[in-house]
Amino acid sequence: MTPTLKPDDRSEETQVRAVLAAVRRIMHAADLRSRRLVRETGLTAPQLAILQSIADLGEVTTGRISADVSLSQATVTVILDRLVARGLVERYRSADDRRIVHSRLTAPGRQALSAAEPAVSARLISEFKRMTPTERADRIAALEWMASALSFSDAE
Repeated sequence: MTPTLKPDDRSEETQVRAVLAAVRRIMHAADLRSRRLVRETGLTAPQLAILQSIADLGEVTTGRISADVSLSQATVTVILDRLVARGLVERYRSADDRRIVHSRLTAPGRQALSAAEPAVSARLISEFKRMTPTERADRIAALEWMASALSFSDAE
């Protein structure tokens, strides 16, 4: 995609407007993608992220999933409750420490994740893989900055 901001247009106001416009486009695209994901798979983006996290990490605690998907433990717990109710995830207590609860995918959970994988942005992944390592690092840094800038602080 061609940037909408021209290199010779360096006024701060124009740059701020360009950032806000890009954020709106990203949010709109994410909303459309999320609706499509639910329509095609029956899973929300956070549910899919949690299933993927469990698949990647194995039998895992809610706290570990929370850190992996960047959602609060309370949010992950609510989502896990829904995934358990649908039979996609099961929870069990640790044999070593009964206070610890682990989650793992069920066979239907693995099937749901496999079926949903094509719905994940193949274009985004393809474009990302075409970049040089430096371009990738630059994009990651910019997105991390954006996520931080859009996050609420306790003071807000």
